[in-house]
Amino acid sequence: MPGIITQPTSLSVPHDPSELPVGSDPFLITAQNGYLPTQLPLRRLPKAFDALSDILDDMPILKEDGTPGLLANFKLGPLIDSGALPDLTDEIDNLVVESGEVDMPAITAAFRDYSFVASSYLLEPCWQVYSNNPDDGYGLGRQVLPKCIAGPLVKCADILDIPAFMSYAASYALYNYYLVDPSAGHDDYSNIRLIRAFEKGLDPKSSEAGFILTHIHMVAQTGKLIEGAAGVVEAISSARASSDSHAIPDAKAGLTSILRAMTLIEANMEKMWANSLPKDYMTYRTFIYGITNQSMFPDGVVYADCYDDKPQFFRGESGANDSIIPLLDHVCEIPMPENPLTQILREFRQYRPKPHREFLTSIREKAADVGVRDFLTNSGDLGLVVLYLRVLDHIRSFRWRHWQFTREYIIKRTSHPVATGGSPIITWLPNQLSAVMQLMEDVCKGSGLWAVLAEGVWSGGGAEGDLSKKEFELIKGIMDNAVDQKEKLAKEVAKYCQDRGVDALKV
Repeated sequence: MPGIITQPTSLSVPHDPSELPVGSDPFLITAQNGYLPTQLPLRRLPKAFDALSDILDDMPILKEDGTPGLLANFKLGPLIDSGALPDLTDEIDNLVVESGEVDMPAITAAFRDYSFVASSYLLEPCWQVYSNNPDDGYGLGRQVLPKCIAGPLVKCADILDIPAFMSYAASYALYNYYLVDPSAGHDDYSNIRLIRAFEKGLDPKSSEAGFILTHIHMVAQTGKLIEGAAGVVEAISSARASSDSHAIPDAKAGLTSILRAMTLIEANMEKMWANSLPKDYMTYRTFIYGITNQSMFPDGVVYADCYDDKPQFFRGESGANDSIIPLLDHVCEIPMPENPLTQILREFRQYRPKPHREFLTSIREKAADVGVRDFLTNSGDLGLVVLYLRVLDHIRSFRWRHWQFTREYIIKRTSHPVATGGSPIITWLPNQLSAVMQLMEDVCKGSGLWAVLAEGVWSGGGAEGDLSKKEFELIKGIMDNAVDQKEKLAKEVAKYCQDRGVDALKV
């Protein structure tokens, strides 16, 4: 479509989002905003979409004013079926800026709003079954999405080049917030509010709000993460091309930037336990399921007058669509096992905004081309290896915490075997978690660090490239923990699989 500004193909990213053209894709990556939108998300669509906006305002189980909404009494579907929402597909063409080019922030806002209505419409019967008796499961969702929802949703999805279903970035989380005081920024969690919600999320103290806002609070720290990752790849690329003497210091600076960002990101991630209570998750979770590999939609969903009326199968909203860990997977060159679980990981890529996909692809391809893992492991500088292992340990820590969330928020509270994104709930995360712990062992052995650690006591050093006592103690603790955790994870997964009669892939 003409007039759409795309992400630069190089690893360098613009710093100031205000310098980007008006109407450009809100998910263009900048060093200032990281993976967050370049400007605050559009809260309300133009007047032509008032019928949609009014329904969304009235839709949550608990509305902003504290009164019950349409979903509280299962009235959304009947209202839509009565014709209350006109087909506004043609109005999407009017979402342009003054120059006549596509207004991508408005298109993204329309995608967000229509995806909220679509998920609510399709899953409302499941919410009714679940709320009456959770032990009865979810029953069946609605199998046909009306044209008044399907038409605009598909049109927006085509422009954004993402699947026509609720996604993590363009719908549920990263384009679904505003700031109480825009000048105060994102660092203060209490300054962030939701635009749309299913259950009680318009109350900032609710668990639904906490679940989404915590993700936003994490992603707000990704600017330095992106700069650091790009810096590591560029430094090694320079070294490969010209034996640059600054390569190791530059690579260390990039890794240090990653470590600082991940420390803040994980600190915000840890607040999930307080911001969103495990006992509340199963309620609003009902509305973020997808329509692939789910019992609620055994034959997919027909989008009326779209896709030749053939059933569609889209994955649901999932934090796995976030770009934080995929970036580090790529820059660190973490090898994933070739199995169906890893294939799901690859399928999730298409649900990210196009600029995120393009940047991650550039990182993945260039890291592989210049051999980041080999350089960081075999440069001969043990301090560089320590930094590399510390970054890998943050990936392990992030995924381990995600596994703990899955265990406490989901596995212990439901027998439903599939995650919202359509992946197996027990084995999918351990697949990736085991891969990073295995790489930590491989790097430690390949670099010679394993032999040093095996002695158990620091034996001295001091020359450039040697291991300091502080580094020795740090990395020994990291590796001891990783080895123990790998064994613990295997036992946990085996137990859950046995309890549920699940065939586990080797993880």
